[in-house]
Amino acid sequence: MRRLLIGLATATVLVAATACGSSGSSGDSDKGASSGGTTTVKVGIVPIVDVAPLYLGQQKGFYGKRGLTLSLTTAQGGAAIVPGVVSGQFQFGFSNMTSLMVAQSKDMPVRAVANGVASTGVEGKDFGALTVKKDSPIKSAKDLEGKKVAINTFKNITETAVRQSVRTAGGDPDEVEFVELAFDQMPAALDGGRIDAAMVVEPALATVKSQGGTEIASSWVDVAKDLTVAMYFTSTQYAQKNPELVKKFQEATAESLAYADAHPDEVRRIVTTYTKIPAAVLAKVTLPKWPAEPNRDSIEALERLGRQDGLFKTAPDLAKLLP
Repeated sequence: MRRLLIGLATATVLVAATACGSSGSSGDSDKGASSGGTTTVKVGIVPIVDVAPLYLGQQKGFYGKRGLTLSLTTAQGGAAIVPGVVSGQFQFGFSNMTSLMVAQSKDMPVRAVANGVASTGVEGKDFGALTVKKDSPIKSAKDLEGKKVAINTFKNITETAVRQSVRTAGGDPDEVEFVELAFDQMPAALDGGRIDAAMVVEPALATVKSQGGTEIASSWVDVAKDLTVAMYFTSTQYAQKNPELVKKFQEATAESLAYADAHPDEVRRIVTTYTKIPAAVLAKVTLPKWPAEPNRDSIEALERLGRQDGLFKTAPDLAKLLP
């Protein structure tokens, strides 16, 4: 399959109020920068609706009351964040489950520490979908054979999900031409005809719909019902050296997930602070679920599809990866 590489530039935005010290692989830098009893930890994230709980948790003081300040740095996808966490550039990261499993299968020292985000499990009403532009002749995922389909990074959960949707519709996923594109660039590329379809998540999904685009598959649902899409993770070395700090991050993140799940209006408001999506579009966004615990069955289904599609040379050890 020919693959076209598009838009690999990574935008970095720091949002913490407290300045961070330089990160490294040993000494005090492993623990984040400390100031006045507060520890600043760097977290690599993707600028999508999924991570709204972190922004809300920071604003509501869930991290602050545990002595943590988050410095949030955006990247194009989990595949770019994983090496940042392993190298010590970030203390924590947000990544889709496939990228974490690929990393673990390569013996990269990653460990999931908190749940991230989950599918709604409802076809046609999920926060991620395979989409086409207005009046596209493409009516189902089977029609994507020989077409350009945008995913945010190669060999991650979006590629697995698109492949499964094509397979479910009776097509051959090996005939799809995947291109790499940041989520926030997908609506314009789709509307401009530079790609034939895009696997988008909110808020980009709402933007595609506002342009007249339509869904042809609920790809998260095609993978597994109530799919655990992503989790927060750290390196095994960092977890071993800083167990109390990791515990504080876990506790604050759990509180943040629960708060986001219970306050959808606040989620929509906070998303306007770290994306360029207008409030009018955000009002139509389909929010994901933020459960306290990952769905192990759905992760195992994702792992089986990854093996089927050749993403793993050796099967990942979920016992080592999952909390």
